Formats: sequence, structure tokens, C-alpha cells
Amino acid sequence: MAPRTDPTDARSVPTVLFVCVHNAGRSQMAAGFLRALAGERVEVLSAGSAPAEHLNPVAVAAMAEEGIDIAGLTPRILSAHDVRASDVVITMGCGDTCPVFPGRRYEDWALDDPAGRGIESVRTIRDDIRDRVRALLGELL
Repeated sequence: MAPRTDPTDARSVPTVLFVCVHNAGRSQMAAGFLRALAGERVEVLSAGSAPAEHLNPVAVAAMAEEGIDIAGLTPRILSAHDVRASDVVITMGCGDTCPVFPGRRYEDWALDDPAGRGIESVRTIRDDIRDRVRALLGELL
């Protein structure tokens, strides 16, 4: 998918928004992978419909195993502005709480929630997210 062609939009890179309920695990891992793999070629946003206070420490540890540090990130609330600013919106279990605007590409990734799971389970979720992010990046670029 090419970046939006709105003449008032000066960006030359696509923007991807990852959304899950708590913005503490799945969406943060996906954002971490996309930032690491895409660099400056994609703008990455992440938010939650009911954000937690802190990231899931097991998700942080699983990402650290991949050489990606998400420990300093903070869950944040999803806003309509985030969706409007995005070319692609990837939801992960947030249901109908994500606003829908015309002209955006929406995908729902059915992923298990890492909350309350051990590292082995979270690694499986992490690896699934990594594979999906790689495929998305291939489509975007």
C-alpha cells in the first residue's frame, strides 16, 4: 500500500497504527518489530482502547530476546487522531472500540493475549507477530 495521496499530507512514508485493548503486549510487540525492521521507511503508532499502567514484563523480556528494547514505552489511549493519521490500522482484539474512517486499510489480527502467560507462550505470540509484521512490511514497501 502506498502512502495516502492527500495533497495536504506531506509525509512520504505510510503510517501504521497497532491497536489492542491494554497496549501493553501485542500492539507494543508489533510496533517494536515494525520500527526495527522498517526504520525510517514507515511511521509506527501504537495505542490501546483501555491502556494498562505498564507494559507486560514478559512481553518486554520476549522482545529483548530478539534484540528489541520496548521497556521504556508506556501504554497510551487510542484517539480518533491516531486513526485519521494512519494509512493502515491493525487491531488485535479491541473489537468495536476502534473508530473507522474511510480511506484507511483495516486488518484484525487474531492473536492470543500475552497477559498472564509465561515466557514460552509469549514467545509463540511474539513469533507470530514478527511473521505478520514482516509480511505487512513486504506489502507496504
